[in-house]
Amino acid sequence: MSNYTKLINNLEELKLLQIRDNLDKYIELINSKDKTIVDGLYELSNLEIELERKKKILHSIQFAGFPYMKGFEDFDFNFQPSINKDQILDFKNLRFVEKAENILFLGNPGVGKTHLSIAIGLENARNKSSTYFINCNDLIQNLKKANLQNRLEDKLKTYSKYKLLIIDEIGYLPIDTEGANMLFQLINKRYEKVSTIITTNKPFSKWGDLFGDNTIANAILDRLVYHSHIVNIKGNSYRLKDKLLKEKENIA
Repeated sequence: MSNYTKLINNLEELKLLQIRDNLDKYIELINSKDKTIVDGLYELSNLEIELERKKKILHSIQFAGFPYMKGFEDFDFNFQPSINKDQILDFKNLRFVEKAENILFLGNPGVGKTHLSIAIGLENARNKSSTYFINCNDLIQNLKKANLQNRLEDKLKTYSKYKLLIIDEIGYLPIDTEGANMLFQLINKRYEKVSTIITTNKPFSKWGDLFGDNTIANAILDRLVYHSHIVNIKGNSYRLKDKLLKEKENIA
């Protein structure tokens, strides 16, 4: 067995597949004096590093649990003129995560709250910062289940550790006292330490009715609103977008 074959086997055993796949190309470049040995080895090592970086980003995105993948480039800002585009795009720099600030998206169903929260979450995940997306009802049910198993504190710690936690659709389903108390505990643990994004179809004035307790509602809001960015989206549902466009065309 030649040393070349042994080298290929070693690269496969070490899982350095980028170097293995590009080895012949760089041997030719080095032999033809187009690259030095040092330059060739450096570039081959960079191929492996880049692949590992992409794998880590992919793992971070997959772990986040997004229901779908939609970025800022997929959002039609012209359809929602009430949105300050510059403010939304500024979230891409993730300064709010560094400062442990929150973002609260308010608006009727279908206006793009979840889309924008996912777009921001994707940016954070690509930055290899821990990100997790969860529907509010699923979150509360998970906490209740953990409580029955005497694991509530462990579950709260798990949800508290994410640098960015996205809680989607607060207000679509009623929240009982037990669920409200558990949500408060979670928000309190994250308060001023890490960032949370909330999407809700309920104005803050209605949260007392939503939680069935003004005291708990105010306590949750107090911790969410402090050091937060509030984005109130007023406009038509994206789900009606095509229908509205067709109606305009028919009128024209």
